[in-house]
Amino acid sequence: MTQKHTILIVGGAGYIGSHATLAFNDAGFETIVYDNFSTGHRDTCFGAHLVEGDLSDTAKLEKTLRHHDVDCVVHFAALIEAGQSVLTPLPFFHNNVAGTLSLLTAMQNASVDNLVFSSTAAVYGNTAQAPLLHEDMARAPINPYGASKVMVEMMLEACAQSHGLSSIALRYFNACGADPAGRTGERHTPETHLIPLVLQTALGHRPNIAIHGTNYDTPDGTCIRDYVHVLDLASGHVAAVKQLLSSSCAGFTPINLGTGQGHSVRDVIHAAKAITHTEFAVIETARRAGDPAALIADASKAQHILGWQAEHSQLDEIISHAWSFQKDQDPGTQH
Repeated sequence: MTQKHTILIVGGAGYIGSHATLAFNDAGFETIVYDNFSTGHRDTCFGAHLVEGDLSDTAKLEKTLRHHDVDCVVHFAALIEAGQSVLTPLPFFHNNVAGTLSLLTAMQNASVDNLVFSSTAAVYGNTAQAPLLHEDMARAPINPYGASKVMVEMMLEACAQSHGLSSIALRYFNACGADPAGRTGERHTPETHLIPLVLQTALGHRPNIAIHGTNYDTPDGTCIRDYVHVLDLASGHVAAVKQLLSSSCAGFTPINLGTGQGHSVRDVIHAAKAITHTEFAVIETARRAGDPAALIADASKAQHILGWQAEHSQLDEIISHAWSFQKDQDPGTQH
């Protein structure tokens, strides 16, 4: 890359955004992190120029884009908890949809025409008729979180038609793992993701881990997910930006980031017990609203268009890296 391109990473202080910031730095990009720190962390901007601001502040976004002569935007800033979206949907539509409308308006005003958007496998809903989910399937979300991402994808499609926005929507599956060097990892408050909850239980910070539903149409009755290491997701975003900046990916392009392999909730718990050498209590509870039975990616399009495939997403590697990070964050652990 002869020219040093400038990337605006919206939500770059969050879990996936912080790993992406490291990856973009390593790839030689000039990085600008834009975050309101509602869920992100100031110590995970890693040398990027920091702009503190809200997604709804269109004027500040436009000023940031112009001042830094941004070439491409990477958009991570979203509320992500599917179960919570069923209980309180309006904040999800306000932040995820209206917030993205603000960002797209700022981009259009500043004549920035490249965007990588963090979408989700939740756009597919409970698509049980196919073993692997591919990008040509109908979008049929079963919770407001997934619906909010579909709405954004529809906006991106419309903007491609109206004024030539080039965007890639990376529909990634279950993000997990942590930076092997311990620089960043999952620190959600409250935590809702399975792997860190299991590891918190192994550390003794939780009395048990709950399995929400054991009567799904899956081999062991528990939900199956395609777990993707956050390092692989970060490299996918770098590949997507390079593709947009090469002008070889015009219009709106949805791309799955996954492994094509699924693991059940019980699989994750068994693997965590083996890696942590810890026995902990497991309880079985009722299903949660909005949980599809299985979400597994067909990732062939990512390999074809981006030259990307998962390299760190074996379940043992994911849990080992997450376990190291959780122990480093635990004040009660001897180092």
